[in-house]
Amino acid sequence: MIILGIETSCDETGVCLIETKETEKGTILTVLGNQLYSQASLHEKYGGVFPMMAKREHAKNLVPLLEACLKEASLFSPLSSDEERAGVRLSEIETILIREGELFVELKKLLETIEKPEIDAIAVTNGPGLEPSLWVGVTFAKALSEAWSIPVIPTNHMEGHIVVASLDKLNTEKLPKFLIKETKYPALALLISGGHTQLVHIKEKMNYEIIGNTCDDAVGEAYDKVARILGLPYPGGPQISKYADQWKEKGNKVQTFKFPRPMLHSKNLNFSFSGLKTSVLYTVKELKEITEEIKQEIAFEFQNAVIDVLVNKTKKAIINHSIQTLIVGGGVIANKDIRLALNDLANEMNVDFLVPEISASTDNALMITVAGYMNIKAGQKSTNDFIASGNLSL
Repeated sequence: MIILGIETSCDETGVCLIETKETEKGTILTVLGNQLYSQASLHEKYGGVFPMMAKREHAKNLVPLLEACLKEASLFSPLSSDEERAGVRLSEIETILIREGELFVELKKLLETIEKPEIDAIAVTNGPGLEPSLWVGVTFAKALSEAWSIPVIPTNHMEGHIVVASLDKLNTEKLPKFLIKETKYPALALLISGGHTQLVHIKEKMNYEIIGNTCDDAVGEAYDKVARILGLPYPGGPQISKYADQWKEKGNKVQTFKFPRPMLHSKNLNFSFSGLKTSVLYTVKELKEITEEIKQEIAFEFQNAVIDVLVNKTKKAIINHSIQTLIVGGGVIANKDIRLALNDLANEMNVDFLVPEISASTDNALMITVAGYMNIKAGQKSTNDFIASGNLSL
């Protein structure tokens, strides 16, 4: 089965093509093509993602990324000069893309010049995320579904972050191949990103229950805000991590600053990072000057506070729900110190640990194709009767 995945939930435009084959060892997934365009540099001057700019960039980049992905996957077959593209109902496609005129024009050019590729299904993120961004991907997927008579599967972005952690890379000389590892249940997913901090109890495959959530700022949002307080550029996560590493490299043992660990000992499994961010803000305001060394120490202590809270809450959830597998996902898990701390926790608790490769941790289309495949395998039917939902939940 060949699946096309489309991801436009925030400021990353992703298009991916995978092929799956069932073997005696399990499902082997081959990445035929994988294209990603990051808008981070465009949004840097705003200190965060500017939604309407993100929407415009998705509309501008989807067709070029699709074309590049098809070529990478050797699924791009141009029509000869004397052939006509049969079966493309342009009026229906134009209706689907009625609010995306530029996208329709570019897609029309592509559809009129290539053969229908050998794709069995389309998976597209329909939430959660920024709705203007989501709608571009959703309408693009529906237009392709109409043009090529290919079924489309709406896919939950957070589920993508969960399932991509189950990919076990195989040693290959050519195309990237993965074995989809079987997960021991019950499992626990810790999802940490710019918009989410969640603990999800997975009783069995594709059966989710959110048992912990953020009461205010998500952990990635807190990283961005603290970076802004320290005068560091967007996105803040990599900057805080870099400054924390610089402090560690100096071997400093005496710490000037001590920040709170919000809700560390609360009876529930919820999170709160707003107070931690505010503590950093007040600390900085009280300083007469803020040197690079002070920034490094603040970043180090802030990150330690975040790790303490994440590990404590996750450990409590593992105990409370007799967890056998710990899954971590979301853009913040690209942070190597957080990854290491959670890996250590899994070893301490004697549970399996699933975490995606760094390149698959941040938003990408590979995770959407994997989630789409798993939903198809679980019996989900194709439908065009779905919408983009910014607040979509697992």
